[in-house]
Amino acid sequence: MPTEDYLPFHEPAILTILITTSFLLLLNGVSFILDKAIYCGLLGQIFIGVAWGAPGAALLSTATQESIVQLGYLGLILLVYEGGLSASIPALKANLWLSSVTALLGIGAPIGVSYVLIRLANASPLQAFAAGAALCSTSLGTTFTILSTSGLHTSRLGVVLTSAAMLDDVVGLVMLQVISNLGGSSSSFTASTVIRPVFVSLAFAVFTPLLCLFVFKPLARILSGSCSNTHLLRAYHWHGTVFVTNTTILLSFVTAASYAGTSNLFAAYLAGAVISWWDEESARSAEAHSTKAHLEDVKTTVKLGSEKSLSPGIESEFNSRSGKAIYKRMYATPVNTILKPFFFASIGFSIPISRMFSGSVIWRGLVYSLLMAFSKLICGLTLVQPLFTLLLRSSTLNSNVETNNNNGHASSKCPLGTYPKADPAPISRPKDDSNPDSSELFQPENVPTRTPSPDPNRIARATNTIKSIPKDVASDLKPTPHPPPSTIKPKQAKSLYPSLLLGSAMIARGEIGFLISAVAQASGVFNSRAGRPDSDELFLIITWAIMLCTIGGPLAVGLLVRRVRRVQTRAREGDEGCAEDPLGGWGIL
Repeated sequence: MPTEDYLPFHEPAILTILITTSFLLLLNGVSFILDKAIYCGLLGQIFIGVAWGAPGAALLSTATQESIVQLGYLGLILLVYEGGLSASIPALKANLWLSSVTALLGIGAPIGVSYVLIRLANASPLQAFAAGAALCSTSLGTTFTILSTSGLHTSRLGVVLTSAAMLDDVVGLVMLQVISNLGGSSSSFTASTVIRPVFVSLAFAVFTPLLCLFVFKPLARILSGSCSNTHLLRAYHWHGTVFVTNTTILLSFVTAASYAGTSNLFAAYLAGAVISWWDEESARSAEAHSTKAHLEDVKTTVKLGSEKSLSPGIESEFNSRSGKAIYKRMYATPVNTILKPFFFASIGFSIPISRMFSGSVIWRGLVYSLLMAFSKLICGLTLVQPLFTLLLRSSTLNSNVETNNNNGHASSKCPLGTYPKADPAPISRPKDDSNPDSSELFQPENVPTRTPSPDPNRIARATNTIKSIPKDVASDLKPTPHPPPSTIKPKQAKSLYPSLLLGSAMIARGEIGFLISAVAQASGVFNSRAGRPDSDELFLIITWAIMLCTIGGPLAVGLLVRRVRRVQTRAREGDEGCAEDPLGGWGIL
């Protein structure tokens, strides 16, 4: 009986059920335990993938492993999409220069250091370049998992890390196209194979903000400005409509990027960032319309000079149907329990563990792994005080940084989040619209002459109180408008924890590294030549480096986060030896 046009249903064998059940349970159980212990449960998922997959006991069939790889890649796309939803557009703009320098360092150093393979493994310059291209990437899935597990995904450190990792992967995927053509015949290699991925990525990065400004922003004002309670408006505000709209945007970006020739992961991140920006713009437009309508109804005069936050009702309404809320409601559970574990297990499927333990491969792989870890760890130098200050001197926001750094001594003498206490409260008066500076704290020479018989002792105490308040605290007491916190560069931490966290998180190579090395191997770049090493040997040396970096990077970050959490706890408890947050301004957004 022909069965080509359908798939007959067969009850799976009990052994298949037990293997699949144990695979799913262990993926989640081991991840939970390791997340609690060292903040890197993904390592357990990778090792389980090795054990249950083809490199180990091969308990899962080839067809099952292929299905897990495909489902796992969906989880990777959604992980990157969630990172875009968590992105703050003002913070991205404020830290773009620093992220670009970090990414450039993370791309150039691995490629340059990889030429040591010419002496270490008798590799050709082309093979060394291909190895460096595979090791210049940063695992986006690993990065977002580390950030969400450690709670740093909304911090300034997380913004810099996410942006740098995204730029590294875009360049890595461009390298993938180049390497796949380098392995073919010389007649198939053209300039378009290099230029197309680069310019398509730049086009997405440039035209997406323009699309937001000139298309989505007017549309948000029109939709949010409508106050009529029609069926159309109710349908627009329905959670199901928001879910379908967000999913359509994600699929449109991913599909367009794939057909255009650039990274679909980059497109997924852009889709999440666009939806995050749309939520902020819609809420702001609705708040403005609500305020205007309220003023017309009650016919009162209010002061509009100071910056307002969203009213609790409107803020709650928009938060319930924002991109983050819809993701948490519709996507989070299947992603966290099935798709994300499948993705990290699929990395384990691709590690040829049985062929990696010959003597010459092991020692060369370990040496190359250390060099590749160091080449990414130096990315943290961009957060070290001298280089950090030097980089920001070319930024338009440098004046804010210098102000914060000059006033940084105040916080070093106090526990986390506190300032020196003053005896009396500072003297202030309400702001007068006719005098923009009337909200300033009183200075002794500015005390009004109409004050009856001022007490000299009281004035002296007030003067001392005002002088004891740090300038940044005094400015916070003013009701005058301030720039958003995300546009002001943070005070530099007085420890190396932010630098070590950034460098360690950049070490993990993950999916893109395995993909580039596998394509280079399949296309013949690592094939043996006269006087060259065995093709498998060079590939396995590179695999050692990718595997150890993917394992060691999250492990280092987990141990550092655990240490930072202890220091922060001691700082909050007022421990004199830990009077300051070790992350400084990098731990907040």
